[in-house]
Amino acid sequence: MSDDIVRSVKEALKEVLDPELGYNVVDLGLVYDVDVEDGHARILLTTTTKGCPATAFIRDGVETRAASVPGITAADVTMTWEPPWSPDCMSDEAKAHFGVGTRRTAGER
Repeated sequence: MSDDIVRSVKEALKEVLDPELGYNVVDLGLVYDVDVEDGHARILLTTTTKGCPATAFIRDGVETRAASVPGITAADVTMTWEPPWSPDCMSDEAKAHFGVGTRRTAGER
C-alpha cells in the first residue's frame, strides 16, 4: 500500500459533502479509515447518526469519488457506527467552521 495513493483518495473524498451539513466528509470525521491494496480502495465510513437519511447518498458519493482516483481500480465502502461519531472526530478546521469547542460569553450569538 502506498501512502501517496491513500493520501490521494482522502483528498478526493474531501469533494464529497454531507448534504445536510454542507461540509466535506473527511473533515467531518466520517471517514474512519482508507486502505488501498493492489488498486483496491477499502473505506470505512460512518454517519453522524445511525439513522441518517443521507447515508446512501454519502456512501455512494464516497465510493464513486474514490473509484475515480488514478490508480484505483475498485472501491468498496463499509458502513460502521462503532465507535459512534461525535464532534471530537472533526478536524480543527471543521470544528472552527461549526463553532465546536468555542465558548460564548453572555450576550454573544
